[in-house]
Amino acid sequence: MQSSKFRRAILDKLTENSFNSETAELSTLVILLISYLIITIILFWISKKTILSVFKKLTTKTKSTFDDILLLHNIPKLLSYFPALFLLHKLIPELFENQDWIENIFEALTIVVALALIRSLLKSLRDYLKTLSSFKDKPIDSYIQVIMIFLWFVGGIIILSVLTGTEIGTFLTTLGALSAVLLFVFKDTILGFVASVQITINDTVRIGDWISMTNSNADGTVLKISLSTVQIQNFDNTITSIPTYKLISDSFINWRGMSESSGRRIKRSILIKVGSIRFLKENEIQPLKKIKLMNGVIQTKEDEIKSHNETSNVDKSLLINGRNITNIGLFRSYTEAFLKQHPMISKEMTLMCRQLAPTSQGIPIEVYAFSKDKDWVKYEGIVADIFDHLLASTEYFHLECFELSPIIPPINV
Repeated sequence: MQSSKFRRAILDKLTENSFNSETAELSTLVILLISYLIITIILFWISKKTILSVFKKLTTKTKSTFDDILLLHNIPKLLSYFPALFLLHKLIPELFENQDWIENIFEALTIVVALALIRSLLKSLRDYLKTLSSFKDKPIDSYIQVIMIFLWFVGGIIILSVLTGTEIGTFLTTLGALSAVLLFVFKDTILGFVASVQITINDTVRIGDWISMTNSNADGTVLKISLSTVQIQNFDNTITSIPTYKLISDSFINWRGMSESSGRRIKRSILIKVGSIRFLKENEIQPLKKIKLMNGVIQTKEDEIKSHNETSNVDKSLLINGRNITNIGLFRSYTEAFLKQHPMISKEMTLMCRQLAPTSQGIPIEVYAFSKDKDWVKYEGIVADIFDHLLASTEYFHLECFELSPIIPPINV
């Protein structure tokens, strides 16, 4: 009512100043539009300052970081849009008679701002949950994205319904007929959501886990699990993005178990040349007793073998008869003794040196143990030091490591 009186007053004033009726009507409309826009801008500025001031006072008085995150995601600014939108929604349609589409536009804008506000609130909630230790490794982004897709879907239907003046039920009926097309379009999104739920329930992958997926050339730390992709930072600092559903459909290695255990596994072999393996004679055994780690071991073996051979009345004129000490057997014993006294090898976990099945490259002597230090760089240094020593030790046991000799073609003279 006040708007109509104000409009009539301006129109009368312009008519008194020799404006014809059409020009006066148009000029009045322009003056009112500019006035309303200025008032709206002033109201928006006051609302923004007031709401921002309230939020800043709250952040200084509370210890929680949630209100700081709300400020970071522009929640006060989005809230300050509503008074301005409500004012425009009230004033602008009164300037145009029988123009319902203008009112529909403002209703649609209000819905858009409301959706943007909800989006910022969800982002704030996501960032806040990530600061909590119990949620740091959870795929929160996936669930936020699912909620936002649903909200934008519903919001889009409502906006179209408002703009076209059609009932929501009509749109839902149409979308029901297009459900097959929608399922095809959002196939990856649906698969990603299902995968995210399964990953969380089964605790398959967490943010911060080290995973290896050979098929996707991914080997590194999981940075982010979203609805559509999983981002992995490889050890060369490159980023690999793989579809989330691949964590369910494809095989991969998760090294979390190793990280959480008390040691990291060492499983590596030395290939011994078959031709160098033999029984040791007495004059070859005596020098090995000088090895600190072998003195007691050799003496125990000698006593055991001597007792067996005497009991069995073995003819030792041939070395092959009865039981004998072999160089590869002593090397295995030495390797185990060396690992047991190594300060960086876990004594609480499996520790052994075993002989594997012969291969065309020789006899594999495998070290199976666990390093106390799980850091990759330090781990590799520990393994290298152990095998440097073992490789250099083989000659003391009259053993040779396998090494493929290059094939030299014959020279035609």
